[in-house]
Amino acid sequence: MIRVLVADDHPVVRAGLGAVIAEQDDLELVAEAENGANAADLFREHRPDVTLMDLRMPVMDGVEAIRTITTEFPDARILALTTYEGDADIRRALEAGASGYLLKDMLLTEVLTAVRAVWRGERVIPIAVAARLAAFPERSGLTEREAEVLQLVARGLSNKEVARAIGRTDETVKIHLKNAFDKLDVADRTEAVTVALTRGLIHLD
Repeated sequence: MIRVLVADDHPVVRAGLGAVIAEQDDLELVAEAENGANAADLFREHRPDVTLMDLRMPVMDGVEAIRTITTEFPDARILALTTYEGDADIRRALEAGASGYLLKDMLLTEVLTAVRAVWRGERVIPIAVAARLAAFPERSGLTEREAEVLQLVARGLSNKEVARAIGRTDETVKIHLKNAFDKLDVADRTEAVTVALTRGLIHLD
């Protein structure tokens, strides 16, 4: 019997996954978590064989929860199951220790197959996710400061307002933006924000 923990802040998603898991002869739902901190606590309590982890959750996000669990339990098998499909999101989850990365629009049969594969010790990276990673080399990412500047620009702040927010000069903001434009291969602020959001380098929430 493969013991499964489901972590997602949406009750409907948890209920749906739980119902499908309950129908399987070889799977058992041992716990449900509504946020990342709760997921880490429940993992310690139940020691599930496989964990399905949403990345977008309150209190502690999924990536931090994955990192917390795998630091304490290096053999933990965790599948990121999320709507995030940017290459930066995928890399963050895998680097934190996830054994696989699934998108929520995938068929439930694919999710169940992935749970069994991860339980066997396999790494699960669907073709669509692998293609996303291959499309953008890791070196094309942004520094923490460049991402912070673009995040503020995405919220509608001017260069002067961004400079005040980060405690730097207008000129410094312009340099960060230029570096971001070069890395993202774009020509202006609007395009930079669009590409950064698409790739998961920044988020609006």
